[in-house]
Amino acid sequence: MAMDGILFSIIIPSTGRRPKALQKAVDSVGEAARFAGLEMDQVEILVGFDGVKRAAPACAYPVRSFCLPKDGDWGNGIRQTLLKVASGERLIFLDDDNVLKRQALRTYLKYLDTEMVIGRIDTQLAFDKPFLPEEDNGSLVRPGNIDPLCLCLSRRLVVTRCGGWLHRGRYEADYLNILAWFRRARTVTVIEEVVGVYDAGRSLDNNALSRRQMNLLDRLANERSEPAKAVSGHLEIAPV
Repeated sequence: MAMDGILFSIIIPSTGRRPKALQKAVDSVGEAARFAGLEMDQVEILVGFDGVKRAAPACAYPVRSFCLPKDGDWGNGIRQTLLKVASGERLIFLDDDNVLKRQALRTYLKYLDTEMVIGRIDTQLAFDKPFLPEEDNGSLVRPGNIDPLCLCLSRRLVVTRCGGWLHRGRYEADYLNILAWFRRARTVTVIEEVVGVYDAGRSLDNNALSRRQMNLLDRLANERSEPAKAVSGHLEIAPV
């Protein structure tokens, strides 16, 4: 491919507690980059560890890891720090327990003139809905309907015009940043392609689930136990 310089910067905050999931996330970037025909110097993977020292995940494409001061802020400060060192023209935010789909970067190459590309992500492992964002009568960019994994963004939009990843200390920072980018983007393209899988690596590392993941699995376990209790109860009271 003839384009010069780093094209994609992949921003990955990590607590360091999910090394297997992180490796899966990085592997997905490498696979997507190969499938898109990208050269080794066209992709950079930036991993920021939250207050711990960890080795950089292995990948054929360049990985730079940073042992950053303890943030404890859902990755907000880490994302902002990594944006300051990112060199790519396009930015992708990938949490360490998510993955890119194989065709994601090839898809994004079709929209290099668009400042904000919004794709679909598979959320079957995380929510009671198969995909985000949902297309209905509500606003596309609203709380709970969109995630940073859905996006491929120009660095000029995110860093130059919007100041990077803002709203530190706020749980809803994802939504607030996405809303700001959406409002200030000069061009936005919404695509049907699935570009990522949410929570793809959640079960790879023991005792490393997030609170949301633990609550979800507890609820699913309770729901599955109810039919069994009902059947058991029926058998116990059946006439002899």
